[in-house]
Amino acid sequence: MILLRRLLGDVLRRQRQRQGRTLREVSSSARVSLGYLSEVERGQKEASSELLAAICDALDVRMSELMREVSDELALAELAQSAAATPSGPVPASVRPMLGSVSVTGVPPERVTIKAPAEAVDVVAA
Repeated sequence: MILLRRLLGDVLRRQRQRQGRTLREVSSSARVSLGYLSEVERGQKEASSELLAAICDALDVRMSELMREVSDELALAELAQSAAATPSGPVPASVRPMLGSVSVTGVPPERVTIKAPAEAVDVVAA
């Protein structure tokens, strides 16, 4: 099962780490306890919209950017989940827009196959 709170926590952690900031720095700026922020990043707590706004402000990241990244992660997780339930094969035309940022040089899109192991999505040329 895909848990939105885990995806959100992963994205928040990556944003913070990209900036080279500690949990303590961000929790102080957001006026959130360090322990609570840590639980949000680990996907153990659901963050309210107010809390997300405070964390985004502390990270100087637009909430829309954060949610877009979470949405992209969710789409890939759903794709991996559905691919794991069905045998490998060509990527359906309806799925290709989700792979907009993925490129396989010299291979036409209809020849790209997705193989989905338990926790990841690999894109390979057919």
